[in-house]
Amino acid sequence: MSTPRTDGDVVDLLDPELMRDPFRGFSQIRERAPLARAAFPGQTTPVWLVTRYDDVAAVLSDRRFVNDPAGVPGTGASNVREELVRARGIPAEYARYLLDTVLDADGADHIRLRRLVSRAFTARRVTELRPRVERISEDLLDRLPGHARDGVVDLIEHYAYPLPITVICELVGIAEEDRPLWREWGRGLVRMEPGAVTEPLRDMIAFVRDLIVRRRSEPADDLLTGLIRAHDEDGDRLTDTELITMVLTLVLAGHETTAHLIGNGVAALLAHPGQLGALRADPALLPRAVHELMRWCGPVQGTRFRYAAEDVEIGGMTVRRGEPIMAMLVSANYDPRRFDDPERLDITREPDGRRETHLGFGHGLHYCLGAALARQEAEVAFGMLLSRFPRIEPAVAPEDLERQLVPASWRLARLPVRLNT
Repeated sequence: MSTPRTDGDVVDLLDPELMRDPFRGFSQIRERAPLARAAFPGQTTPVWLVTRYDDVAAVLSDRRFVNDPAGVPGTGASNVREELVRARGIPAEYARYLLDTVLDADGADHIRLRRLVSRAFTARRVTELRPRVERISEDLLDRLPGHARDGVVDLIEHYAYPLPITVICELVGIAEEDRPLWREWGRGLVRMEPGAVTEPLRDMIAFVRDLIVRRRSEPADDLLTGLIRAHDEDGDRLTDTELITMVLTLVLAGHETTAHLIGNGVAALLAHPGQLGALRADPALLPRAVHELMRWCGPVQGTRFRYAAEDVEIGGMTVRRGEPIMAMLVSANYDPRRFDDPERLDITREPDGRRETHLGFGHGLHYCLGAALARQEAEVAFGMLLSRFPRIEPAVAPEDLERQLVPASWRLARLPVRLNT
């Protein structure tokens, strides 16, 4: 591919070439310098991209970087996410549900919000969920041949998405008949045209408000009932806005990224017959394969913006107090300083399934809360798909797969396959 487009020394994060091949593009940026300036078109505040593995890991565990620029008083630091939300035409009354989440909180607020839901995602709880995840996968696979048209089925629409959205909706407490709404809303939220996000966001917020009212009158054994109880019994633990925002965050973050990990992973395996054959021959490789696929084609390529609370040196360069940064997981996971032959897909790369050397789920205090669940869902999804349809093959060449061009994300629009039953 060509060198990523820049405006002077600033990388254009909406460069179509960069979004089409972010692995090579951000690797080129990484090898030019440990830090690079970048911006979205029209953005008034450029951000620093942190590109190298050791620097990314250090930044993500460094308390001198905060998520909220208000935590760096006296600098006049702009909130980059607010700028981008305004540029997309999202009214302030809805924007707060995107800007004030557990993912954006710092310090005591972050700990308070995270603790409210963390018990649902412990290793023990996730292990207990596995039989249910397997039953959901089995049911989807039973129905998969019925979705085929001329022998071709879209694995994104009929498997990669339904599996994680069913799991997270059951955990949160969203009824089966309402789940297709979240699929459509999720599609709407990644549209880049100004104003396109407002309607799906408004509808999601209204839905959650109504669901909270219903759940108050009919409590259930789900996460939403627990959050409502925390809100009603102690408003200091969870405000009205935080309650709605938490539900939105859990459902969206709890299925979007996992769906695209499954889609990306299946596409990668089908494009690498040797790796696919090794996994078929030894299903015990599944945990290691999931780690490698998360490194090699993970769906999340950059973290949320963080701000330097003081001057910080990174790779011999200085990020000034108040300046925003974005840690690039994609370039860190392809850094030859950390991984031998990083462009090679190797499902035996990790010594065992318990280790995690990649940064696909982040690092430090904001390490992905649902990482254990996502890994388990991916293991089940890959293992049961290959067991049920051992002769599955791609219906189009890898270079012809249609992708959604979303900045800092790697996602398929469709994954057409032939099941060959």
